[in-house]
Amino acid sequence: MAKNGKLILRLNSDTNLKIGERVFNSKLREVGKIQDIFGPVNSPYISITPKISDPLSLVGKVVYSE
Repeated sequence: MAKNGKLILRLNSDTNLKIGERVFNSKLREVGKIQDIFGPVNSPYISITPKISDPLSLVGKVVYSE
């Protein structure tokens, strides 16, 4: 969790995501949208603007994209 309230996640190397895509939890509830993709090409990170009231509940959890 970043100081600005965004969630920072590490991606699998075989994942192709785009800015603006929705992100879901294991119950297929939308948790936010991708705002930025950054870091090394072989191990990138994404920044997500959360849409849930308790984004800290996602720390250590797997999330899914569209």
